[in-house]
Amino acid sequence: MYTPMNKQAIVELIIQQGVLPLYFHADPDKSVRILKALYEAGIRAVEYTNRGEAAPENFRQLLKTRDKELPEMQLGIGTIKNKKEAKNYIKLGADFIVCPGIIEEVAETVHKEDMLWVPGCMSPTEIIRAEEAGAKLVKLFPGSLLGPSFVSAIKELFPGLLFMPTGGVETERENLSAWFKAGVSAVGMGSKLITKTIMEKGAYDELVSKTKEALALVKEVRG
Repeated sequence: MYTPMNKQAIVELIIQQGVLPLYFHADPDKSVRILKALYEAGIRAVEYTNRGEAAPENFRQLLKTRDKELPEMQLGIGTIKNKKEAKNYIKLGADFIVCPGIIEEVAETVHKEDMLWVPGCMSPTEIIRAEEAGAKLVKLFPGSLLGPSFVSAIKELFPGLLFMPTGGVETERENLSAWFKAGVSAVGMGSKLITKTIMEKGAYDELVSKTKEALALVKEVRG
């Protein structure tokens, strides 16, 4: 049976997992099957992204599947850009909220529910704003533009924050090693893990094996 976690437990789960998969697909069946494949591979926290008209209904289907079949899964929603979207997904049953930037009205809405809010940041100024708005885990987005050297340069300025680059993080050892050596706590993985080909072909077995490899690599580079 599904048991919701508090926000600190979800943060710890994401850190322990080391990888936060994120995806959207307009087809509800494919969305569900991707979630099941990730669960089979050992994933217990996922970000579904609010990137299309079908997203709310698909999210409902994911929650129904989770409640029936995937009891340990914590299901977050990403690409939340305003208070209305945040409220809608909290009402649906989202476990945590991820934003592409810092939206104070979303932070306030999420904090009122005592839930985890993960904002996207791209500069020291934005990270300061995120910290002041109550963030504990910050998404560095887009990771491909910032790079591991950015984390190395700013990490000591923010000893109370955890960092998770998202966007352009590769599934190769060299790239993952660079990020974790720089001091990130986890990495967000979208199209590099749940590729367009996997989605189009419905190659769910491939997704299971690819995800298991990514989890193993993260464990390895962490030592």
